[in-house]
Amino acid sequence: MLRKITSLIVVLALMLLPAAMAETVRVGALKGPTGMGMVQMMKEKADDYQFTLCAAPDEIVPLLVKGELDIAAVPANLGSVLYNKTEGGVRALAINTLGVLYIMERGEEINSIADLKGRTLVASGKGATPEYALNYILRGHGLDPEKDLTIEYKSEHTECLSALLQDQSLVAMLPQPFATVAMSKAEDLRPAIDLTEAWDELQADAETPSTLITGIAVARADFIEQNPEAVAKFMEDYRNSVIFVQQNEHDAAQLIGEFGIAEAGPAEKALPYCNITFIDGEDMKGLLGGYLAELFNQDPTAVGGAVPGEDFYY
Repeated sequence: MLRKITSLIVVLALMLLPAAMAETVRVGALKGPTGMGMVQMMKEKADDYQFTLCAAPDEIVPLLVKGELDIAAVPANLGSVLYNKTEGGVRALAINTLGVLYIMERGEEINSIADLKGRTLVASGKGATPEYALNYILRGHGLDPEKDLTIEYKSEHTECLSALLQDQSLVAMLPQPFATVAMSKAEDLRPAIDLTEAWDELQADAETPSTLITGIAVARADFIEQNPEAVAKFMEDYRNSVIFVQQNEHDAAQLIGEFGIAEAGPAEKALPYCNITFIDGEDMKGLLGGYLAELFNQDPTAVGGAVPGEDFYY
């Protein structure tokens, strides 16, 4: 009798084992704002997730496409490109980072987009979303990017900063957290314009307003279909991690440094400007859809040739 009871317990334990020992979810993130919101998960949920940190988006793409990652934090337009490239094989889970672009100046002369008229602005990201976002904002505020100011595109953020340090009359478009790090190089360097706020001003009266978006979390469609409970748990854990980062900047910065995403000191100073967020559902669909549509209007290749359909949104 005892053997039968023991055998029954073993059988029941084996039946419950798959739920208790579910496979670790493989998550990719970038070393920057799009990965910063995950640090609490990386620390507290290490048994549930396997994290891969990459320096550039082109390192994440093949891992996701080949099925070596289940979920990834990527630039917003790249999510759309992957959706089109895989013929709907990728879904958007949530917006994780709003705009991180700032107009930086040495002095106190620039206080609005209009103040950029006649100035020389150095920036990186030509042919990519920073250029498209800048052009949209300039035109929306009444400036012609080709006539009303001079825009000099550099290959890297460091080149922009170098030019700004050598010539105080210049202004620069820099992303966070690099913009905050740059402020340590010159005491008079300051963030003059938050381009996310400038974008939102243009969208204030829109029927379905969009916003400037840097990053989103995406997942393989087949992984979502086969693992709905794991995805739901990820969404809950991720939301909680973002809330932790938003409410505990000092502790979050220490984790950001611990995981090698950025140095803790500069990260703590930059976090208030990194616009780390968690927006899902219909709110995500409206904001992200409008943003991708604007990119498409400027250059269809920026979103992979077409604005994603309804099935893009989780």
